[in-house]
Amino acid sequence: MTERITVLIADDQPLVRRGLALILTPDPGFAVVGEAENGERAVTLAHELRPDVVVMDIRMPVLDGVAATARLTEELPGCRVLALSTFDLDEYVVAALRAGASGFLPKDVSPEELTAAIRTVHAGEAAVAPRLLTSLIAAYVRAPQPARATAAAPAAEGLTPREVEIWRLIAAGLDNTAIAAELDLSVSTVKNHITALFAKLRVRDRAQAVITAYETGLVTARTAD
Repeated sequence: MTERITVLIADDQPLVRRGLALILTPDPGFAVVGEAENGERAVTLAHELRPDVVVMDIRMPVLDGVAATARLTEELPGCRVLALSTFDLDEYVVAALRAGASGFLPKDVSPEELTAAIRTVHAGEAAVAPRLLTSLIAAYVRAPQPARATAAAPAAEGLTPREVEIWRLIAAGLDNTAIAAELDLSVSTVKNHITALFAKLRVRDRAQAVITAYETGLVTARTAD
């Protein structure tokens, strides 16, 4: 039997915490190791319990989910954060993804979607629906200012033409299989390019790569439609 994924649940509403725990507890693939009522408590418990994944509400008192995510990303890089929000389009979600969250789900998702997302972020991938991420970007990531674009240019200068091409396709929401088909490459070759791309951009996953693509002006909401 594979080792269970340990999960810490952080939400300021007791009923939400209990509901999420009731979804995960019966599944032998998960172990809920703790619950936190605010971001500060979530960070403290994460240090004590070392969960694989923190399911993190974005809007909480004392320390919100964005700030808590930033701290966890810096202090416990092996811990993955799956952000939750009541609203599909929430500027705080983009901030959480920037801060290092590996995925986002609205709170009205099904139990199957929740467990699948936790497994995805635990595996090191980003769990954000491409269409939802594009909507978030279009709503909350502003077009780059000249100074910002100039500052971002050095990061993109070291990319090969193929890496830039793959970066554009990632920003368009294509997965590795679709990118491989589009460029007539093997999936393993695409993965190698993406590994190099993420290292050069200094991003953690696809969600951060997409945000960076919009922030640097590589793509815009209009060209991605």
